[in-house]
Parts: sequence; C-alpha cells; structure tokens
Amino acid sequence: MCSTDHRGFTLLEVMIALAIIAIALLSCLGLANRCIASHAQVRHITTATLLAQHKMSEIEALATQRQLDQQDDSGTWEAPFDLYQWQVSFSTTPLPQVRQVRVSVRWGDPARNEEVWLDSFVLD
Repeated sequence: MCSTDHRGFTLLEVMIALAIIAIALLSCLGLANRCIASHAQVRHITTATLLAQHKMSEIEALATQRQLDQQDDSGTWEAPFDLYQWQVSFSTTPLPQVRQVRVSVRWGDPARNEEVWLDSFVLD
C-alpha cells in the first residue's frame, strides 16, 4: 500500500501568485505617487489663493483710506513664499467711479500656466 500524499503548491502556482502580488504592489505604488503629486498641486493652489486674498485685502484697505494708487504693479513675496509672483491690474467698468481689480498669483513654469486670480471692485 503505497500512498503518495502530495501537499503544497507547485512552482507554477507560486510564480502566478507572486506575479499577481507584484502587479498589485506596482499599482499601489503608482497610486501613491499620483496622490503625492496631487497633494503638491493642491498645496500650491491653496497657498497662491491665500496670498492673492492677502494682496486683495491690502488693496481694499488702501482703497477705503483713499490711498490707493491705481497703477498696475507686480512683484514677488519674501521667503518662504518667494516661489510665487503677484500681479495687480486695474481696468475700467461701465460705472465711472468703479474700477475692477485683478490680483494674479503665479508659480512654477509659465508654460504650465500655474496661476490663480481674484477679481474685485474698488471706488475711485
């Protein structure tokens, strides 16, 4: 009575299982990289929006004090925000005493068009 009891996995089954695990791990790694890149982009957009709101608040404060020089202007912030450039532009509106103000904040490569802007209105 010769009983051959074969238990365990064949080499082919182990190789297929390892291939499936490798594909799943590579997919997870790609997803993690995409999440990190998305987080960096969201961080830039949030920072640029807050900087634009800060610049717009400065302009509105000067406008209420009648000290606003309505000339287009641009510049950069000091560290740690020195990667961001701002630009303020004024334009006319149909109402004679009202001007439109646009605050733009740019960062990164200009070819990628990474920018946020805020529009508001001020009285002359």
